[in-house]
Amino acid sequence: QLQLVESGGGSVQPGGSLRLSCAVSGFNSAYYNIGWFRQVPGKEREGISCVSSSGRITNYVDSVKGRFTISRDNAKNTVYLQMTSLKPEDTGVYYCAADRLDYCKADLYTYEYDSWGQGTQVTVSS
Repeated sequence: QLQLVESGGGSVQPGGSLRLSCAVSGFNSAYYNIGWFRQVPGKEREGISCVSSSGRITNYVDSVKGRFTISRDNAKNTVYLQMTSLKPEDTGVYYCAADRLDYCKADLYTYEYDSWGQGTQVTVSS
């Protein structure tokens, strides 16, 4: 299993920006698809975005298209989620997760991801 550690969360006003980082360590970590998920209390964890091991394939949930950008730097073993034009509904705990099958697709499901980070809180509020 891989180890994943998220950072970069915080509080921001609507319209603001944040960049989340996911540091990945472990055997062959560069060969995994990495996804970002969001969870709010009382709701299921929602897939937000993913990036394939090469970085060439990315996908986003409709609610963040045009506002969020996922990228990865395999030399640094880090995946980023740049979030702009943030809205109150973007509030939640953000988790990154690794998929050893390296299958980044349009719909992200939690059961397809093998290893998870501990999460980082993002709060968008005026």
